[in-house]
Amino acid sequence: MTTPDATGGSTAQRFATAHYPGLAGKVVLNTGGGSGIGRAMAHGFARHGAHLMLLDIDVNGMATTKAELEAAYPGIEVDMVRASITDDVAVERACAHTEARFGRIDILLNNAGISMNKPSLELTPAEWRKTIDVDLSGVFYCSQASARRMVRQGGGSILSTASMWGLSSAANRVAYCASKAAVISLSKSLAAEWAKHNIRVNAVCPGYTRTALVDSLIQSKVLDGEAISERTPLGRFGEPEEMAEVALYLASDAAAFITGHALVSDGGWTADGF
Repeated sequence: MTTPDATGGSTAQRFATAHYPGLAGKVVLNTGGGSGIGRAMAHGFARHGAHLMLLDIDVNGMATTKAELEAAYPGIEVDMVRASITDDVAVERACAHTEARFGRIDILLNNAGISMNKPSLELTPAEWRKTIDVDLSGVFYCSQASARRMVRQGGGSILSTASMWGLSSAANRVAYCASKAAVISLSKSLAAEWAKHNIRVNAVCPGYTRTALVDSLIQSKVLDGEAISERTPLGRFGEPEEMAEVALYLASDAAAFITGHALVSDGGWTADGF
């Protein structure tokens, strides 16, 4: 049974969460944990008993997430560090801080990123560089700094939030599509290189997801929520918690033989060529 949602699409019966016992006690470094999908992932891993280090430039957002986690999961160990992922020195310091606080880094969640929707003939060099710096270079800096520690400790798991636009393409999104496609390629390359160190590297590719940012874009008419729902075969937006569920699976022992994979969660968008 389905019911209409706010965009005119339909919301299926709520998905069922899974439980992965092996995630308890794992140390998770979560970039972009102050909002959106990153915040949902923080809740998902906290629910499993993981220890969390939130990394973001948005201190207020991180503080909100931290307070939510501590209220929802009494006894959880959660800390936060302010850093820009475009600054490789700051990233290294954040990883060192995480290691000093929790002793290791078992799972890296590369969630921090920006959007860039603009006609390519109007895209400035500064806008191009910013998109690549945040959405690609930042992912590499965090992956490299975390992996150096994972090599010493005997393994780990890295998950990077790419996008369905990393596997498909669209007009007026050249910088975003290029950077997300590169994140998928980066993940595959690192997976092949670091497998010998027992480090798995995968990408999560969300479709349109109901975050506060997306809601604001719908309200300001930048996005047509009804048209997006109608274009999506499952007839609705994804929920941040559904993207978190993908990350939980890929980070868990249930996915122990999966590396170099880009798992798409887009309601069938990229499957439907029309």
